[in-house]
Amino acid sequence: MTVGQQLHQTLGMLKTASGQLETYSLQTNDPQAKQFYHSCSQQLGQMVNDLTNRVNYVETQEPTYKVNEMAAKQAELSQNMQQSQQKP
Repeated sequence: MTVGQQLHQTLGMLKTASGQLETYSLQTNDPQAKQFYHSCSQQLGQMVNDLTNRVNYVETQEPTYKVNEMAAKQAELSQNMQQSQQKP
């Protein structure tokens, strides 16, 4: 797994965790728990913003870390290999 893929994976996990905490905040009736979950969700939201900025910086410095471009290149390579194998 490349650094770019790892960064995007981590970013996705942070977004998921933040959303889950916000859901817990909305589901509980305990005011202290509600505030706790909401606060944790906001902290993770700030981490998401910071990591997003870092990912964007890394991708501008090293374009090969761009996950979408890498996936497109891999798909194109795979398609080219399949086409070359099908030729008689």
